[in-house]
Amino acid sequence: MPEIVRFYGIVIKLFFSDHPPPHFHVIYGEYNALFDIQTLEVIEGDLPSRAKKLTIEWATLYQNELLGMWEKQQFHKLPPLE
Repeated sequence: MPEIVRFYGIVIKLFFSDHPPPHFHVIYGEYNALFDIQTLEVIEGDLPSRAKKLTIEWATLYQNELLGMWEKQQFHKLPPLE
């Protein structure tokens, strides 16, 4: 599963042949979650509140790029949250 970005201990990955809806995987320590790209809601798993907020903040900035990667199945790295 290609790693899209890593920041503040949060790792975000995208797997192209995964099931719908379009989503990305988040790993934070022992926590794992799947976020819907279109709604930015957790569709599976759990994250601590702060990690969830930082993930949503980052994903809001790159939502269109994430959706484009999912649709075109063309991977590229994205900048971390600063």
